[in-house]
Amino acid sequence: MAALHELPHEDQDGNLRVVVEAPKGARVKAKWDPGLGAMVLGRTLPIGLAYPFDWGFVPGTRAEDGDPLDALILCEDASTWPGVVVPARALGVLRIEQKGRKGWVRNDRLVTMPVELARWGRIAEVSDLAPRMRDEIEKFTLDTTFFTDKDARSLGFAGPGTARQLVQKAVDAYEKER
Repeated sequence: MAALHELPHEDQDGNLRVVVEAPKGARVKAKWDPGLGAMVLGRTLPIGLAYPFDWGFVPGTRAEDGDPLDALILCEDASTWPGVVVPARALGVLRIEQKGRKGWVRNDRLVTMPVELARWGRIAEVSDLAPRMRDEIEKFTLDTTFFTDKDARSLGFAGPGTARQLVQKAVDAYEKER
């Protein structure tokens, strides 16, 4: 059986796979540790913050920051738990730049939605979300890094085409590394 980070990035129907690390409502950032084969505590969030949606990663990818590609899963109905694999579709990407060991590095977050989620209506891309929802996602993402040395800043949202390119680039980087 493959480890979570080694799963293919897509299922047989072409849907993205997102592995949940921090479920909705979590006040800690859990992180997949490939060497240990388990979720580990990354850090606590600042007081007053909790994940508004499930957050995780796309397996079989390597983002510019060296980790699997980050993804949030828009679903207000319920949370899952760490290790659950959610078939999802990419609505777009929140482009984030942060300080890394070698200067500024991109640490983008895919904005996804479960494939089977029907309650939200016809949301095809991130621009279909209410401006307030986009602002809150952006603010939350930046606030979670406030007490770190990352000095993150947003470069705004981009649509599903950019998300697909980002996924392919991260898949290529993962494959090259293997």
